[in-house]
Amino acid sequence: MDFTEIYKQTASLVSFSPGTHFLLTAVQDRLIVRRSDSFQIARTWLVDSSPSPTAAALSSASGSSSARDGRHGAGPGAEAADSSSNPNAWVTHAGWSCDSEYVLGACAKMGVVCVFKLRDETWSARIEAGSEGLVKAEWAPDGRTVLCFSEWGLRVTMWSLVTGAATYVQYPIHPDRGYAFRQDSRYFVLAERHKSKDTLGVYDAHEAYRLVRHFPLPTGSLSSVSLSPTGNYLAVWEGPLEYKLYVVTLAGNVVGTFTPEPDPGFGIRTVSWHPSGLFLAVAGADDKVHILESLTWNPIITLELPTRISSGVHIWREPTGWLEATDGRGFLSYERIQPPFTLPTAASQARARVAKPPSARSAIGGSSSTRSGSGTTQLAFNTSGTLLLVRSAACPTAVLLYDFPTYSAASSSSTSTSSSHHRPAQPASAAVSTPQLRTVLLHAQSVTAARWNPDPARAGRLAVACGSQSVYLWSDEWVVEPEEGAGSGPGGEEDKEVAECVGVPAQKFETRDLKWAPDGKGMILLDREIFCCAFEVEEEGQ
Repeated sequence: MDFTEIYKQTASLVSFSPGTHFLLTAVQDRLIVRRSDSFQIARTWLVDSSPSPTAAALSSASGSSSARDGRHGAGPGAEAADSSSNPNAWVTHAGWSCDSEYVLGACAKMGVVCVFKLRDETWSARIEAGSEGLVKAEWAPDGRTVLCFSEWGLRVTMWSLVTGAATYVQYPIHPDRGYAFRQDSRYFVLAERHKSKDTLGVYDAHEAYRLVRHFPLPTGSLSSVSLSPTGNYLAVWEGPLEYKLYVVTLAGNVVGTFTPEPDPGFGIRTVSWHPSGLFLAVAGADDKVHILESLTWNPIITLELPTRISSGVHIWREPTGWLEATDGRGFLSYERIQPPFTLPTAASQARARVAKPPSARSAIGGSSSTRSGSGTTQLAFNTSGTLLLVRSAACPTAVLLYDFPTYSAASSSSTSTSSSHHRPAQPASAAVSTPQLRTVLLHAQSVTAARWNPDPARAGRLAVACGSQSVYLWSDEWVVEPEEGAGSGPGGEEDKEVAECVGVPAQKFETRDLKWAPDGKGMILLDREIFCCAFEVEEEGQ
């Protein structure tokens, strides 16, 4: 892979434009747009975070004399000059419109959203939150409407750049979750709380967010919602103390309810829809992944976190000390481990850290994203729905990949409910109709991020970050190796899978998160305050 230089960023606000031609970066109180082919700066804007009159009046009435004394007599020019050194005036949200024509930068603490036009550097718009404050701002799918979530769950406001009008919806339950747009961008669903009861509102985004339906939800303390890719069903689930999930239609009918037996005692942590909408993966704190099918909404199989990997599973492990040996440059293949193999747990790694000296201890467990407790922390299908990624806090260094049945095989077997996983010894034809553990990726540090390639043509490619000076790549789409060594495994299957460790050629860089480009040919590697980009090297003629 080819890597760019290191650039500054704030709050991990770095994103490619939908067409991958530009790169948007927020640096303190500024928005910077670079060309993705040369990384030359194309546009730069200062986000005017001066408070609105309402916010200024409230700030004055609050009696924060210490902040005022520091600016006494300085005038508005000095206040603007100090915005770059004042973290409260920095950009907290930034994003592209769907057609890359506009960018927004929001300063939530100041209650200000600024919108700029890429083709006209002089054009700008400013949205000022009133006394309700601002928690989050983002684009609607149409690229001409900005959604602003207020503090304390008071309301969400849809500001139209075309008409300048605003539409208000009161009492959203959560500002960071609990809402979704249908895939065709027609309907906006929002979980609301009225008179101490959970409700759902369905709004027509093509008609100025006109209310279409409003109905009560069966939940008592809603945690979040997830809309199916087909837009027919909505999964809603309870808070962290109750493991209960409901499937409702946009008309308000409850078509399914799921609670595992026995009750694990804690709630649902993550939910993921299959791209076809035929299946729903549900996981909680008990390290069990329940796969529900869309006919009866019953589990067809329950995947438990394996403690010992049996034969037939590919096990890849990060080589010990490879970064020091390669000086963080180049790439190196994972080590192949022959099963059976016992997975390292968080408890065993904690004991290993205690046994190590302090210098070695920081090298083993330096990740800041290790979550306390147990439970599934991530579920993610690839774009084709043929692979399911599972991560667990019990094994923070491992990434588990399951082979998922194809649409035709899945639909033909979906009528057989949970009885399929009570009989593990099935014929070969039935074995492919349920998910099977395919690959385990093991790393020296805890995994901080794992992302599937968004390009459907590269659906079998995965990138992993572990808070180290590297990025880890896995792919099942290599076609050269099977031809060269087709006899190395049954049907050459072993050679169809490649796992590599790629060093980032930079000093003091830790890849804590990553984002794929929309075309799947590059990615953004993020550290706390800096970032770089990596692009695959294309051969001539491609």
